[in-house]
Amino acid sequence: MNSEFVNKLICGDNLEELSKLPKESVDLIYIDPPFFTHKQYEVVWGDEAEVRSFEDRWEGGIEHYISWLEPRVQAMWELLKPTGSFYLHCDWHANAHIRIMLDKIFGAKSFLNEIIWCYRGAGYPKKDFGKRHDTIFRYSKTNDYKFNLDDVREEYAEATKERFKHYIGNVRKSGDFGLQKLNPLGKQPDDWWQIQPIAPSANERLGYPTQKPEALLERIIKASSNQGDIVLDAFCGCGTACVVAQRLKRKWIGIDISPTAIKLVEKRLDKIGMIKDKDYITIGSPTTISELKNLKPFEFQNWIINEMQASHSRKKVGDKGIDGYIDKNLYHEAAGIQVKQSENVGRNVVDNFKSALNRAKYKKGYIVAFSFGKGASEEAARLKNSGDVDIELVKVEDLLSKKITLK
Repeated sequence: MNSEFVNKLICGDNLEELSKLPKESVDLIYIDPPFFTHKQYEVVWGDEAEVRSFEDRWEGGIEHYISWLEPRVQAMWELLKPTGSFYLHCDWHANAHIRIMLDKIFGAKSFLNEIIWCYRGAGYPKKDFGKRHDTIFRYSKTNDYKFNLDDVREEYAEATKERFKHYIGNVRKSGDFGLQKLNPLGKQPDDWWQIQPIAPSANERLGYPTQKPEALLERIIKASSNQGDIVLDAFCGCGTACVVAQRLKRKWIGIDISPTAIKLVEKRLDKIGMIKDKDYITIGSPTTISELKNLKPFEFQNWIINEMQASHSRKKVGDKGIDGYIDKNLYHEAAGIQVKQSENVGRNVVDNFKSALNRAKYKKGYIVAFSFGKGASEEAARLKNSGDVDIELVKVEDLLSKKITLK
């Protein structure tokens, strides 16, 4: 694959974006598509209090979900090299249906493993066994796939090492069990992996609703790719696969439909020393008013708050009129932000925002919208002249063109 296609973050629908990549050019594909859980994830992202609404609710039932996922997996199959491997991460809600779909695309003989990722967690149902695992289906395109066993061996249990401490690396006759030995590099992993989720205090934790631990992706990438190979994650979310691939000296491609997720991956790459437009590129993020108008409300709000280099409110629903805030430690004074994905915002919005600022004890505020009516401008000027609150009306086009920046 040409260098123009690798180390690239792509914001867009992966079904469309996958069609632009060269056929049989990718060595390893890992995807963690939205689970069929009928839940809406709405969380605060880490210390920066970034918020994203992540939906994986699928109206129309499991058939609709599989019909949405199948053409995307088919497109990935076409991108996979004959020596490549494919991993799909799912849970109990749809894994049986997904397995049938994968057998259809790859062929049942190309199935390699049903990996069970086990983990501990808090809380148990009163009348059921605790659900404490995810499923990762592993397939190849041909029998000529890569598998680096020695790179992913595990340490033997202490009891095993004690029992065979004189025989590590040597052959031992053991009764009816035949020849046994301990490999000095460790034991071969089974198809169940006990890797803990990311702890609340862990440095890698971002607060992203479906973030997977780096240790999980490290095992997959080490096992099924070599240095210089290309790793693709077409549902890259917060970018764990991209970051781990970069650390392991692989090339990578990350695709996500969410501009907010792409922005988070950029920040994560920046923390490991990757410079945008030098070490990697981002394409597809909103660059026009029309594209911003077409964003989902939460995505639009997140884009605005990020663009203003502000912090998100810790509540996306029921935030009492404050969508974001400016920290007084970063700017000359604290301020509240309200985002309106609409045109011709009127006076009533300014009055309501003034009340919200008073409740939050802010003397400064910003309303961001596509345009404002005369009444809104007059009311903002009146409030400022009265010394009550200072509300600035910010047009989206001015943020987009960088005419307005907060310094």
